[in-house]
Amino acid sequence: MSHNTTVAGEPSAVPADPTSPAPAPAVRPIDIVAGYARQAAASLHTVEFDPVSRWYRRLHAADDHEVWLLSWLPGQGTGLHDHGESSGAFTVVAGTLHERSLIATPRGRGAARERLLVPGATRAFGQGYIHQVTNTGTEPAVSVHVYAPRLTAMTIFENDAGLLGRPGDGPLTQLRVERSGEDW
Repeated sequence: MSHNTTVAGEPSAVPADPTSPAPAPAVRPIDIVAGYARQAAASLHTVEFDPVSRWYRRLHAADDHEVWLLSWLPGQGTGLHDHGESSGAFTVVAGTLHERSLIATPRGRGAARERLLVPGATRAFGQGYIHQVTNTGTEPAVSVHVYAPRLTAMTIFENDAGLLGRPGDGPLTQLRVERSGEDW
């Protein structure tokens, strides 16, 4: 992996016994995202920007993964969310994105970690990863996202800056679950 790639969670499993035959390789979002990011960078003129909310377009869908192109005007972002049963990876193609990630367990939560992601920066994450992504810059941003398996649900959590700034002794408050085909 390049120095611009950071990994969170458990994006891929390794067989427990190296002498046993390895299972058929699963789709790993980190292996797919760079190619689509290069394509997006070469066709930035086709990206749209919506002044009301983030714009998105699905670039590819297969039985075991999907690829999305997103644009973010300054100030646009997500709430604090997970990706259901999907692992994922995303690459910033243009602009700058701010990511706040959070480790959550049934018994509590860890403090938030913040990153500023510039063009070429890639984040990969496993199931259960909780984060928030926002364009806090002054220029539009574009990113490519890959999810495997395909994204079917996202849990949206309470997004209180004070709550995220310190470890807690209780679980996160779930606000709602958004579902593919109904909410996006």
